[in-house]
Amino acid sequence: MRKNILVVTKGHPFDKPAFSELFDSMRGLTWTHVEQPAALHLFHPDAAKEFAAFVLYDVPGVEFRTPEPPVLRDPPEHFKRGFEALLDQGYPLIFLHHAMAGWPAWDAYAEVIGARFFYQPGSYKGCAYPDSGYVFPVKHRVRPVAAHPVTAGLEDGFEIEDELYLFQMLEDDIVPLMRSDHRFVRDNFYSAALALKARMWSREGWEHPEGSNLVAWARRARNSPAVAIQCGNDASAYRNEGFRKLLRNAIDWATSEEALTWARQH
Repeated sequence: MRKNILVVTKGHPFDKPAFSELFDSMRGLTWTHVEQPAALHLFHPDAAKEFAAFVLYDVPGVEFRTPEPPVLRDPPEHFKRGFEALLDQGYPLIFLHHAMAGWPAWDAYAEVIGARFFYQPGSYKGCAYPDSGYVFPVKHRVRPVAAHPVTAGLEDGFEIEDELYLFQMLEDDIVPLMRSDHRFVRDNFYSAALALKARMWSREGWEHPEGSNLVAWARRARNSPAVAIQCGNDASAYRNEGFRKLLRNAIDWATSEEALTWARQH
């Protein structure tokens, strides 16, 4: 029986034909594409029954107004309740690239991911954080750091040209899967807040501590297995065979009984 996955987008530009081909190429899978805000109504156990997993490639809760600061919005209450119900029931979640910036006004969402990209200086659970960094395109090598179903067949890693983020992990209880050989320090990135002020490629006056070089990890989100993959900015990344293998592994593992059993071991 084919697995049907829900792919959620909107909030960040991307190459739609190339992105669609990425999922069309996955044998044994069907996929349903829904944009925000319509996707909000599918985040509930009753509406999600036909989907084996959610692959999130959206940036909800952020209204960009360059050169003005973005407006950060809370999720609607029905979404919060539905999302938490999904976690309780063990629905698998895969977060791709800019999805790590979603719902920046709701700490519970970042807790599920284990990280957050800050478009402007912000806070998480009462701690202040600077705006995050970005840089692209970067050619770097990604290598597995754990023997895990998500890294199966990627023992030598892979080279990819992609966008990278400079941020700090927010939670300690994650399973590291892949690391980049790029140096995640302030001088190798640019300020996201300055970019939104129409000052792309600037780090003037911006400071950020050294960040994590983790580009893929897993974590338990209540009873749900969640996988976060920082790769996936554009068509070059979508066509990368290593990235395709990593994403397919993540989907296959997150939707397995093994992953569900693991997630429920609190």
